[in-house]
Amino acid sequence: MSSCCSKPKPEPEPKPDQVTNCCSTEVGKKKRPDALLWSGISLVTIAYILDLFFTEWLSFSTSLLSMTQATRDLMDSMWLGLALGMLFVGLLGRVPREFVSALLGKGDRFSGILRATIAGTLLDLCSHGILLVAMRLYQRGASLGQVMAFLIASPWNSLSLTVIMIALIGWQWTLLFIVLSMLIGIVSGLIFDRLVRYGKLPRNPNEIEITDFKVWPEAKQRWQATHFSFAWLSAMLWEGIKDSRMIVRWLLLGVLLAASIRTFVPVESFQTYFGATIAGLAMTLVVATILEICSEGSTPIAADLLVRAHAPGNSFAFLMTGVSTDYTEIMSLRETTKSWKIALFLPLVTVPQIVLLSWLMNILG
Repeated sequence: MSSCCSKPKPEPEPKPDQVTNCCSTEVGKKKRPDALLWSGISLVTIAYILDLFFTEWLSFSTSLLSMTQATRDLMDSMWLGLALGMLFVGLLGRVPREFVSALLGKGDRFSGILRATIAGTLLDLCSHGILLVAMRLYQRGASLGQVMAFLIASPWNSLSLTVIMIALIGWQWTLLFIVLSMLIGIVSGLIFDRLVRYGKLPRNPNEIEITDFKVWPEAKQRWQATHFSFAWLSAMLWEGIKDSRMIVRWLLLGVLLAASIRTFVPVESFQTYFGATIAGLAMTLVVATILEICSEGSTPIAADLLVRAHAPGNSFAFLMTGVSTDYTEIMSLRETTKSWKIALFLPLVTVPQIVLLSWLMNILG
């Protein structure tokens, strides 16, 4: 049969708003606005403006005043990392996948996981900026294990935060935290790649096979062929903003939730009741899971858990659990990989490692 439904007839050109198949024609619906994104932008913007210009008008409500102030503080602490993350997303969008794969190496090898872990550790971005870059790496062909190693090892290991941590808790504890976070990143990356190899998790469909690809000669050639201009820069920045939308919408929701928690749950309770005990560690994990906070904001609280509560393991757990159990990371992984299984395996693989190392630090510290 020449047609699945009827005799062949001349087919008219489909209209832009129609989707055709062999048996029916469906009128395509206009794309709906992202309600979560625009709601988050609206509420965060209103809260920020209220705290910036109208604090006197909010004196009638202490809770509302604290809510707007917390929202502004969170945005002030994370906007730079978020902006840099968008910039890197735009830059990575212009980098061919062959370059990313060649620089990171093969994902199913230890060297590839190690490269991804080191790259995440050295990149000076906050956790939300790192998240944007990690999702772009997945789209550019990095293996699932490399993406996880990059994401897990990096959130607070930037140069600026390392200097702050040394000032707050000393270089010995800071160095130990860095080494252990890299260890968790490497082990988790190897586990994820092994799960992919055995068919337990889906393989990254963006992966490509690199054969005889010379990175630096190709980079030099492409650099010389690129015509840099204001139009090129504007297009790159706009692409970075557009490709970051799915992350930003969950981030803004997290800002609103974190501001609510800061308003109704005093930080002092973290420092008083989260001692170096099993119960204290458990409470730390619960709060770090619920509290959506950027790495710049988590660093002082983590330092207080070590210095005032004398719980180094809780301090390390607070820094690391934010990535392992944070819903922003989980939902971003879900939307990027299109797999709930991959997203939920993030806490399943990493949290046991964090708990074990944190418990040992509390005992030995």
